[in-house]
Amino acid sequence: MNASCKPPPNNQLLASLPPDDFEVLRSKIESVDLEPRTLLYEAGTVLRHVHFPVTAVVSLASPVLDGAYAEAAVVGSEGVVGVCAFMGGGKALSSAIVQRPGLAWRMGARDIADLARDSPPVMQQLLRYTQALFVHMAQSSACHRHHALGQQLCRWLLQHLDRQAGDEILMTHERIASMLGVRREGVSAAALKLQREGFIQYRRGRIQVIDRRGLERESCECYGVVERAYRQLGNGSPAWPHGALAGNPMAGGADGRNPAGAGFRVTARGPSRYLAEREGFEPSMQV
Repeated sequence: MNASCKPPPNNQLLASLPPDDFEVLRSKIESVDLEPRTLLYEAGTVLRHVHFPVTAVVSLASPVLDGAYAEAAVVGSEGVVGVCAFMGGGKALSSAIVQRPGLAWRMGARDIADLARDSPPVMQQLLRYTQALFVHMAQSSACHRHHALGQQLCRWLLQHLDRQAGDEILMTHERIASMLGVRREGVSAAALKLQREGFIQYRRGRIQVIDRRGLERESCECYGVVERAYRQLGNGSPAWPHGALAGNPMAGGADGRNPAGAGFRVTARGPSRYLAEREGFEPSMQV
C-alpha cells in the first residue's frame, strides 16, 4: 500500500505524535488483521515488530508452569504492543496474545527504535505511555493478590470493555480464569452473581455488559488507579479518550495528521460519572 494512500491510523498513541514524525512513520507501518488467540511473541524473545491496535485487543501475559498465561495488562487502541523495542532491551518482558480479533498497524522493531532515538518528542510520548502501562501491570499484580475474585472480574471486564466497540466481550469462563490465574469454577460463580444482579448476561462464550455502572461499583479501586494513569497521556492533558471504536478518526485532519497543538475527540466509552466522582476526576473525552 502506498504510504500517501494510507488512512488515519485510528490509534491514539500514533495520533498523538508530531506531524513531521508521523509522516516518517507512515511509510514504515502496514495494516494487519490479528486473529484471536494468536501469539504475537513469547516472553524473552527478541522483538521483530511492534503493533499499534486499532480494533484488536491484546493481552500482555506471563507464562506459568502448566502452560497457561496470567494477564498483566491489556492493550487496545490507546497504545502499542512491544514497548521493549524502544527501551533498549529488545527482548519481550511478557507474552502478547490476541484476545479480540481486529485491525492493527505493524511496524519494525528497529524502525520504532530508530524513530524514538532520533525524535525526543516521539520518545517522550512512548515513554509516557509505557509509564501508564507499567502502572497497569503493577496494579494488576496487586489486584490478583489482595482482592476478591468478584472484584477482579469486574475490573477485568471493564478494562476489556474500554478497549473495544460494543458491549459484548467474546470470552469463555475458562479463558478468563486462565488470564486471572484462578479456577474456572470461581469465575463461573462470580459471573453468575453478576448476572443475577443484572450487570451482565452470559451465553456460550459471550458476555454482554448490561450495567457498566454496576460493575464499577463492584470493582475494586484498581480500575480507577489504572484509569487515572492512562488519562494523564495526551500532551499533558488530564483527560484521555479511553476505548476503541472502529472508524473513529483518531487523528486531527482528514489526511491522518495530528496538527501541532490540536487535540482530538472520540465518542468511545469511558468511565461513567459515577466512577469519575468516586475517583475524583472529570469524565471528559476531550484531549
